[in-house]
Amino acid sequence: MLSEKKSIPTKPLFKLNQPDDNYKFQPLPQPIGNYPYRLKPDIQTPDPDKMIFQVVGDTGGLKSPAFQQLIAGQMAKQYLHPESPAAKPSFLYHVGDIVYHFGEAEQYEQQFFKPYKDYPLPIYAIPGNHDGDVNPANPTPYLSLGPFTSVFCGVKPRPVPFGSATSRKSGIQPNVYWTLQTPVANIIGLATNVPKYGVISEEQRAWFVEELKHAAAEHTEKAIIIALHHAPYSADFNHSSSLPMITFLESAFDEAGVQPDLVMSGHVHNYQRFSKSYPGGKITPYIVCGAGGFDELHWLAEADEVVYTSDSEIFDTVKLENFCAMQHGFLNLEVQKTDDGHQISGKYYAIPHEGLQPGEDAYLYDEFVYFCKHENEQAVQ
Repeated sequence: MLSEKKSIPTKPLFKLNQPDDNYKFQPLPQPIGNYPYRLKPDIQTPDPDKMIFQVVGDTGGLKSPAFQQLIAGQMAKQYLHPESPAAKPSFLYHVGDIVYHFGEAEQYEQQFFKPYKDYPLPIYAIPGNHDGDVNPANPTPYLSLGPFTSVFCGVKPRPVPFGSATSRKSGIQPNVYWTLQTPVANIIGLATNVPKYGVISEEQRAWFVEELKHAAAEHTEKAIIIALHHAPYSADFNHSSSLPMITFLESAFDEAGVQPDLVMSGHVHNYQRFSKSYPGGKITPYIVCGAGGFDELHWLAEADEVVYTSDSEIFDTVKLENFCAMQHGFLNLEVQKTDDGHQISGKYYAIPHEGLQPGEDAYLYDEFVYFCKHENEQAVQ
C-alpha cells in the first residue's frame, strides 16, 4: 500500500522549467565485442525454467559508505544463507551510478571494489550518468566510461588496471549497451549518457530496435526486460519523470512491434513501482531501484507542488503502485517460464535509515507478481 502521507502523487510527475543540460553528452567508448553485443554466460539456476537475480542502482558515494557495505552484505547473505535452495539468486544486475561524482578510475577502489569484494555472484552493469561524467580537473585525462569499460567489459576476463586488488578480473560484457541472454529472459541494457534526463544516439536506437525484434522472436521462451539508468517514470522531488526516455522507449516499442514485460532503472535515489497499461491489456511494471548506497535519498514530491505536474496524457495509463523513500534497499526479481507465458515476481528489501542492529536483516518492504501471458493478456497481484 502507498504511504498515508497527504498529497502523495498517484501518478508520475514532470518537473517544470528544467534547464537543458544536453551539452554534457559524452561520446561512448568503442565496443569491445562484436555487434549485436549479446552475452550468453553460463548462468546457474536451481530450476531451468526459473531464475532469480538481484537489482540495485546508485550504490556509489564517499560521504557515508556504511550503506554501500550494508546493501552489498545483505545481498550476499541472501545467496550464502538463502531461505531455501530454490531462493538463491544467480547474479546481480546494476542499473548504474557505481561511482560518484565522476567516473574516474581512482573512485572504484572505495566505492565499488571494497564494498563488493566479498559479493559471491557475477555482477553485470549498465552505466549511470555519474559513471560517464568526466572530471575536467583530473590531472590524468581520460575518456568517458573508460574506467567502467575496464571493470565490466572484455572479450575474456583480464586484470583491471587500477585498484589495490591486482588479481581482480574484468567482466566480459561486449559493450556499454548490450543484451544479457539468460535461460528465461533477454535483458536489454541501455547506456543513457550524462545529461539529467538521458540522451541516446541514433546508432544506439537502431541497435535497440533490432534487439527488441530479436527478443520478440524469442518471446515464447524468454521474457523481455529493459534496463536503463534514467528512470522514465518517477514522482520524486529531485528528478521526476524523463520525457526523453519515455519518448525514446515508446517510439522504439512501436517500431519493433513489441512491449517489454518489465522495465528497470535507477537514477532516482528511492524505490518506486509503476504499472503501465498498454492497448490490448498488457501491463508492464516500471521499477525505479536507485537506493543502493548513495547517502542522499529522494522523497516523493507533494502532489500539489506548483513546480511539478501530472497533467499529461502520457501519464493516463501509468499508476504508482508502491514506493519506499528515505531508506536504502535492493530488489530480487524472479522470472519463471510457465505453459502460458512468464511470471515475474519481485521482492524489495529495505534497510531502516538508522541502519541495522547486529544480527538484523533487511526487511521485506514490497512484494508483487505479474503474469505475462503469450497472448499479451496480463493480470497483476
